[in-house]
Amino acid sequence: MADFLTVMTTTDSAEKAEALARGAVEARVAACAQISAPVTSVYHWDGAVETAREWQVLFKTASVRFGELETYIRGAHDYDVPEIIATPVTQGGADYLSWIAAETASR
Repeated sequence: MADFLTVMTTTDSAEKAEALARGAVEARVAACAQISAPVTSVYHWDGAVETAREWQVLFKTASVRFGELETYIRGAHDYDVPEIIATPVTQGGADYLSWIAAETASR
């Protein structure tokens, strides 16, 4: 298992994306979060194909904090089924990864 993850979610406004990012960083379940926008999502929902404009939030965290980050996202998000996808970081700058570890350490 990788020691670090990037975790992605999406939401339907820039303000909600910033609130999710800021809350995770303040809670130290993520060292940082980047917001990309807008993206167009196409998906099935309630029996129809939907198209929506969304903002992506990419969190950087230590793997040991994933459960807490997932709980945070689910509690702070207003989607019925929020996207939560974790990707392992297989390599990275040692100083950057040390910074992620320090920022997400339990205090």
